[in-house]
Amino acid sequence: MTEQARNQQVVEAYHAAFNAGDIEAALASFAPVVSNHGRAAPKAVLGLILGDIRTRFPDVHLGIEEIVAVRDCVIVRNTYSGTHLGVGRLPVDGGLMVGVPPTGRTFAVQHIHWFTLRGGLIVEHRANRDDVGMMVQLGLLPAPPAFEIPE
Repeated sequence: MTEQARNQQVVEAYHAAFNAGDIEAALASFAPVVSNHGRAAPKAVLGLILGDIRTRFPDVHLGIEEIVAVRDCVIVRNTYSGTHLGVGRLPVDGGLMVGVPPTGRTFAVQHIHWFTLRGGLIVEHRANRDDVGMMVQLGLLPAPPAFEIPE
């Protein structure tokens, strides 16, 4: 098995564990300290982040739509979805959900996550997310006006 294939399996295992709500198993895919969006984050902090996401969205799902492994990187295009049933305490998902009462509404938006691995563990994570789209779907921001092509 190639290094790329092993790295892809690690990232797929992380997704499966997170989607199952098994934070400890999800954390097993990470190095003791990870660069998360350019900031050093010990595993314990990642656990708090993942737990806070599952508190806000108990049915959260990070579906893999496409996955590419190249050298020490794995890039994933995801559909991030769930139902807003809890109150977040941490400034994740763009920091827009801290203290927000549950809306009971669902969302499904696109994410792109880029993982760098060394020795079979994730050492760096970066992402581009549609936080505004999520907030619109949850009814916390107004929908943008419809796009119309001028005649």
